[in-house]
Amino acid sequence: MDLGLSEEQELLKNSAREFLEKECPEEHVRAMEEDEKGYSSDLWKKMADLGWHSLMIPEAQGGAGFSFLDLCVLVEEAGRALLPGPFIPNQVCAATLILAGTAAQQAKYLPKIADGSQIHTYAITEPSGRWDREGITMKANADGTLSGTKLFVPDANVADYLHVVAHGADGAINDYIVARTAPGVAVTVLKTIASDKQAEVVFTNAKPEDVLTMDAATAGAIRNRATALECAYLVGLAQKDFEISVNYAKERVQFGRPIGSFQAIQHKAADMVTDVDGMRFIMYKAAWATSEGESSADMDVAMAKAWCSDASRRVVAHGQQIHGGIGFTKDYVIQLFFRRQKRAELFWGDADYHRERVAQMLEI
Repeated sequence: MDLGLSEEQELLKNSAREFLEKECPEEHVRAMEEDEKGYSSDLWKKMADLGWHSLMIPEAQGGAGFSFLDLCVLVEEAGRALLPGPFIPNQVCAATLILAGTAAQQAKYLPKIADGSQIHTYAITEPSGRWDREGITMKANADGTLSGTKLFVPDANVADYLHVVAHGADGAINDYIVARTAPGVAVTVLKTIASDKQAEVVFTNAKPEDVLTMDAATAGAIRNRATALECAYLVGLAQKDFEISVNYAKERVQFGRPIGSFQAIQHKAADMVTDVDGMRFIMYKAAWATSEGESSADMDVAMAKAWCSDASRRVVAHGQQIHGGIGFTKDYVIQLFFRRQKRAELFWGDADYHRERVAQMLEI
């Protein structure tokens, strides 16, 4: 296992950073908090032109055929820029179609995801807020329609299709693909700390267009990909938070000297970079294991999410403390990273949830 990036991955990383610094500055992130859709159609189109939506999709379905590991490189840069919108859930649904879809289903949906003309998102959590199998209580009706409530559905307000995870008549968990505009689908955007577009979606005898059947191994592989993408996002977010905080410590003068010269601030910066480096290592280890289908993927991903959830929380807390009072005002940039960390920390399970998963795999 070589955790160094290849020449192609370095090129992808550098080009993505250059693009996002230009197209997704702080002003754009702030504007999307107030925007009704929560993302820019123009930026979405530019990302499609760069091949970002199609990165992991096979060439047969109009994609570039890159690996999942390559996608994590890209998502790290998205986290660094706090890229708003449905890019990550859209990629999770693409992975679901790749792993669980039939040839006909892949041909129907993947080319449109690849060219950016169609947006998909997932609807998993329910009022319990749990990410495990026991948290999924929705069951398809006898006629195959869906009734029930899904909470914290990302970007449901703009998605063309919702991938609703629910039990089938036989008790197995399936992925029901439902059009957002289908009769019996009601979307209500929630107010969140991250000011993103999570939603409550109520289904009343809503009819799916397609059903993806999943065995336990396939469901686990999809979960690993989704969780690793959240880890990659957190790595990029924490790295940028650290850089902003260090630059502030160099510029902010107190008692006639930059606050970065004080040992207490240096200790915080040292703790931040230690956490960020640890996050990056464990995330890429998990991403590589997932991309290569290694038997250790479940364990690697659970450990990565447990560490990234906790470590990123420490990083953004130190960033706030280094900035002092100004860090708690919405006029300054650092609070954007603090608020978005809270969302990614919880999505696909927090640190406690994944530590419990590790314990179960170790049979402790």
